[in-house]
Amino acid sequence: MVGGSETDFEEARPLFAAMGSAVRVGPSGAGQIAKLANQAIVGVTIGVVAEALLLAAAGGADPAAVREAIRGGFAGSRILEEHGRRMLERDFRPGGKVATQIKDLETALAAAAEGGVRLPLTQDARDRFVFLRDAMGGGGYDHSALLLQLEEAGQGARVGDAPDKLPA
Repeated sequence: MVGGSETDFEEARPLFAAMGSAVRVGPSGAGQIAKLANQAIVGVTIGVVAEALLLAAAGGADPAAVREAIRGGFAGSRILEEHGRRMLERDFRPGGKVATQIKDLETALAAAAEGGVRLPLTQDARDRFVFLRDAMGGGGYDHSALLLQLEEAGQGARVGDAPDKLPA
């Protein structure tokens, strides 16, 4: 995700190639906006994966089997794959931390406000992550721990019987 002029991008292409594949997404600053868009998708998608697993559990379906069944369809995603697995295993030891997700979502919301748009789904995800951090002490948890906040809000619905694996 690179912002800059086409000329500058082409000049830097050999440097980018050493790091992976680069895509020019617009003028200077557009790379940052693309990264914020990515983080909004990650934060909101983690929430909907958690909700789907809660729905499965509350409806009497096996959440792991539901995840397996939908992995190859339109709902399949890296978030469903990785974070869905972490939720099923109840492993909330940090990879991507809740505190970092909040920072990224707040930055995305500020950029949206500056651009004159509202992002209500991103705002809701941010608010839930903040509750997880502030009311539940989960700032250092993996961001897949948003499941814990949704379980608390669901008043008793829970995914799986395993004990939670939390950071030490």
